[in-house]
Amino acid sequence: YAYNPDLKMLYYGSGNPAPWNKTMRPGDNKWTMTIWGRDINSGEAKFGYQKTPHDEWDYAGVNYMGLSEQRVNGKMTKLLTHPDRNGLVYTLNRENGDLVNAFKIDNTVNWVKHVDLKTGLPVRDPEYSTHMDHEAKGICPSAMGYHNQGIESYDPNRQLFFMGVNHICMD
Repeated sequence: YAYNPDLKMLYYGSGNPAPWNKTMRPGDNKWTMTIWGRDINSGEAKFGYQKTPHDEWDYAGVNYMGLSEQRVNGKMTKLLTHPDRNGLVYTLNRENGDLVNAFKIDNTVNWVKHVDLKTGLPVRDPEYSTHMDHEAKGICPSAMGYHNQGIESYDPNRQLFFMGVNHICMD
């Protein structure tokens, strides 16, 4: 989690739905796999951005939430950056939760083709879905995730995040 004292906001992630078998729990499983921005005084949720609707792989995105200020479209913007177990790095405007960017940590991430920046939704590759009548092979990343409970750091001078990754796929 992370805390922004100027905005009086707490940022944290919620975990994956259960059971893993997607056939047994239809729908997006709203509010799972979500980055939350919550007002620390009132407890009100200011925003929620769901990274992996209907998570089939146990990507439980509850890890690091990095805060920075960087230039977006020529204007300094308060950002939240989250490298997720699902193999994507998300950057949100931490004031309102708007998605600024989402990109693959590595080109081997294959469950998703890309994230549609207009809708915020992942464009999935059905070949790597885990539904009951399909045997998916070589799903990247594994349930361990490309980024898990590692230690991260941010260099504001270079405007770079540093993190370790796991390069493991699964069948």
